[in-house]
Amino acid sequence: MWKESWKEFSWKWFKAIVLAGSITILLRNFIFIPMTIEGSSMIPTFQPDDQIIVETIYAIERFDLVVFHDSSNRTLVKRVIGLPGEKIRYENDQLYINDKKIEEDFLDNDLVNNAGGVWTSDFTLEELTGAQTIPADEYFVLGDNRRSSNDSRYFGNIPLDSIIGETSFTYYPFNRIENVQ
Repeated sequence: MWKESWKEFSWKWFKAIVLAGSITILLRNFIFIPMTIEGSSMIPTFQPDDQIIVETIYAIERFDLVVFHDSSNRTLVKRVIGLPGEKIRYENDQLYINDKKIEEDFLDNDLVNNAGGVWTSDFTLEELTGAQTIPADEYFVLGDNRRSSNDSRYFGNIPLDSIIGETSFTYYPFNRIENVQ
């Protein structure tokens, strides 16, 4: 039976450790990015200080939770409400896209149901941005806590190239571990 020398044994372990480290760095920095929630604009979906994972490989759809840089380079998390080419408006706390009523099931929670009054004030895309439809490669985003959210109603549509990724799940605190949608 052939015995490995200490050098050969050490070299094999060194290669394995470097490979594992490289894969970890690749996944951590380019595919799955950890992030901490700041502020209250996404309550109840996210609480301040929740730790989330952001996936950098994504296809953006309505109601996705996206992470992006705004024009002042802040990193924000908001929900995609309007897609490129769409006309949006809110009337009597109801979302309309291309004049079709759209349900927002994620707003069926205790915070919204017990708040009383209007959750999302009336507006049209044209009133906010001057455009009738969302331009190509741009998205209209809102925070789930509509009464306390700095979002597209204030800073306009967000360009596709400012989007870092899509949230996939909360991993801390442990009592809030869940897939997020």
